Amino acid sequence: MAGGMRGVNPRQMQRAMRSMGIKQENVEGVTEVIIRTRNKDIVITNAEVVRIDMQGSRSYQISGTETEMAPGEAGGSAAGPSFPSEDIELVMSQTNCDRERAIAALEETDGQPAEAIIKIMSE
Repeated sequence: MAGGMRGVNPRQMQRAMRSMGIKQENVEGVTEVIIRTRNKDIVITNAEVVRIDMQGSRSYQISGTETEMAPGEAGGSAAGPSFPSEDIELVMSQTNCDRERAIAALEETDGQPAEAIIKIMSE
């Protein structure tokens, strides 16, 4: 069967998975996933997470943009607030600034992306 599962009706696939005792659902509202190891933090931004329950076992499928950081570096700095990665990405994409400048502008505008964009563009 060339192409793998191409052409399979998603509704039929869901029905087949349910009949095998597999339940799959999106986890809503996820902005970032951090996987901590002894040597590094793996940060996945713009994350989409699917929870899969199968025969009493639960697993998660994560997709997004992966970045590796030193341990404890992920999750924002102790010096300031943490902003949703979408807000930071939006400010960066609209103003062509770096991440640090986008975060600084969000801090200066109480986390309001539109105001942060206007602030950077008016400088």
